[in-house]
Order: sequence, then C-alpha cells, then structure tokens
Amino acid sequence: MENIGIWVTVVIVVFVLGSIFGLRVNPREKALGLMREKARKMSLHPRLVPAPDWTKIPKATESRASMVAYYSVLIPEARLPLMRARVEDQKLHVVTGDEKFNDLPIALKGIYAIDMQANCVGLYWDEETDLRATQLDDIKVYLHSLAEL
Repeated sequence: MENIGIWVTVVIVVFVLGSIFGLRVNPREKALGLMREKARKMSLHPRLVPAPDWTKIPKATESRASMVAYYSVLIPEARLPLMRARVEDQKLHVVTGDEKFNDLPIALKGIYAIDMQANCVGLYWDEETDLRATQLDDIKVYLHSLAEL
C-alpha cells in the first residue's frame, strides 16, 4: 500500500510541474509581441494577413494561404495610386501600377512585397528576420519615402 501512495504523489507532482512549465511564454512569441507593440507606438500598423497570390509567398498548404506580417502607415492627406511590387534581388519589381517604382533598391531584410493604395503604404515581411525590432525606424522612413515619390 505504501508504494501506491508514493506513485500517486509522484504523478501529482509531475502533473503540477508540467502545468507550471506549460505556462511559460515562448521567447520568440514574446519578442514578436514586443516588436508589434513598439511598431504601434511608432504609428506603424502591424497585422497578420493571408499572403496575397501576387506576392508569390509559398502557401502553408495547397488550399490555405500562409499568414504573413503586413506593416503599414496611413498618410491621411495622401492620394496614392495603386502599386504592388515584389522584392526580388533586393529590388522592387512592379506587378501592378506605376513603373517608376521598378528596380528601386530596398536595403531592408526579409521584405517580400510592397503595397500602396489610396492613403496607405505597407509591406509584407518576415518578422523572424528582425526579432529585435532594429528595422522598424527604417521601415517607417522607407514607407514614407515611397509615398513621396
């Protein structure tokens, strides 16, 4: 009978410890949350969206698009034309819109595509390339400079 009591105690301790360790925040998720919060404070608008087909971002499955980070800035007084461009070899390649953006260099890392419409300029990017949020200021400056072209 004494052995059963010891085993029950061990199972309870393991269960409680497992629950405690399961509550720990994943460091990657914490870094992403902090980066998104910093972006919001800078007036960048981060969100996760299904990757549009024109970006050529690989799908998660054949029937489901991958979720990708979309960071944008709103420029209330702007009247921007529609422009969509993929980043290939660190240069913009226009898919739709004004060709003046074609072959424009982009020094930011992890950028998949740029989207401009009405009063919003945004980019699709791989947040994993910058978990320390070192590019956020450069992203905001770059998006504003695109809007001024």
